[in-house]
Amino acid sequence: MNRRDAIKFAAILTANSMMSTNAVASADGKKRALLVIDVQNEYFAGGALPIIYPQNSTANILHAIKAAEAANIPIVMVQHTVTAKGARAFAKNTHGWELHESVKSAKVAHYIEKTMPSSFVGTDLEGWLHANNIGTVVISGYMTQHCCDTTARYAHHLGFGVEFLSDATGTLDFENKAGKVTAEELHRATLVEQAFRFSEVMSTKEWIDKISSKS
Repeated sequence: MNRRDAIKFAAILTANSMMSTNAVASADGKKRALLVIDVQNEYFAGGALPIIYPQNSTANILHAIKAAEAANIPIVMVQHTVTAKGARAFAKNTHGWELHESVKSAKVAHYIEKTMPSSFVGTDLEGWLHANNIGTVVISGYMTQHCCDTTARYAHHLGFGVEFLSDATGTLDFENKAGKVTAEELHRATLVEQAFRFSEVMSTKEWIDKISSKS
């Protein structure tokens, strides 16, 4: 097989794959994937870092999951693990580390266990996205300014499109030696910065309407 025929054959395989999955395409003709980042018990009542803003973030994550399933958009479930000895939060196989009950029934296409804020570092996520002709990642989960923000930035730097769900991500109040910030302020500032350079920021409803119009 010469180079021209090989290219033609690869194009046919790609086209057939896209038709068979019937997934909603992004603007570049490639597919989307919904990333559900770190929806783990540590972020809920009784955990180390209970999310407080926005109040409906978990419900919107579930709305996004349902919409992705209906549109045949692959879902990537991301789970954070802290490997440091004596870790208080996200220690593997503890209750706080486990995925929250609300997302356990999602029809997951791929699972990622990460140890860094970015879902790309030390994982096979980038390769999996390329192998599945995915050009846009959709960000949902926790925390807005940390793992969601970092994953979105990495995705942008790697050449992927990014859609950041403003009300299907969330955070909590923070205070350290650098200062104090409310969850609402931190969440809003992260969204503003994401919209400035890295992502298309939209509500879950806006995203569902967008993918519905393309199906």
